[in-house]
Amino acid sequence: MLGPIFNGHISDEQWPEHLSKLNDFWESNLFGVRTFRGGPSAKHVNVHKNLNHTISQTHFAQWLQLWFVPIDELYEGELATSAKDMARRMSTGGVYSYLAKPT
Repeated sequence: MLGPIFNGHISDEQWPEHLSKLNDFWESNLFGVRTFRGGPSAKHVNVHKNLNHTISQTHFAQWLQLWFVPIDELYEGELATSAKDMARRMSTGGVYSYLAKPT
């Protein structure tokens, strides 16, 4: 479900840089280490527009499931809970909730 969205917007050559940005984003948000620079909201809005506004809460639910499984399998404690809580907030608030709203 999510592969075509990501692979349609991130080329094979761009994946290493994108994964590095994701690592920086989560490192900044979970550990307070300011390695991330950028504004992901605008990028995600552009993806949504390019997909004719078809990103839905079903997509976010799938993303959350894919995010939660390895956290639950590999980690426990406050940071694991924070990582899951931040992801939940992203999928239900701000620009991300706008993305999932019908147009």
